[in-house]
Amino acid sequence: MAEAVTVKFDDSEVQAWLSQLGESAKDAVRPASQAGAEVLYREVLARVPVSTEGHWFYGTNQKYYFEAGTLRKSIYQVFSEDNSTGLKATYHVAWNHRKAPYGFMVEFGTSRAKAKPFLRPAYDAKVQASLDAAKTVFFERVQEKVGGLQ
Repeated sequence: MAEAVTVKFDDSEVQAWLSQLGESAKDAVRPASQAGAEVLYREVLARVPVSTEGHWFYGTNQKYYFEAGTLRKSIYQVFSEDNSTGLKATYHVAWNHRKAPYGFMVEFGTSRAKAKPFLRPAYDAKVQASLDAAKTVFFERVQEKVGGLQ
């Protein structure tokens, strides 16, 4: 009668697959994040108010004229290297403050002008769609590179 049973399992294939999975996940983070940012970017563009005529913006020491649609044209999305590391990719969706310095007044209002928010409502309306898009791209990218364990 045997006193012990020895079972050996070669896990090298599993270890290689897990290593490849980690690398694939790392490579998929930025495209996935961009896909989510794109959903929010398009919603912001759809919601930003556009005047029918140009308007004056009064700064501290002078006034500036802005053509209709300037704020919409200043909307951007950009990858933020400073806020991204390893498995975290950050994109900013906002307006260019130099091209449309009055954007914050539109978003938040002033003592004389009612707010016409577009960033926060866009986020609220599309945050789940943005997350869904990011997840879809993430899993598609990982699946393309790694596939299933054979």
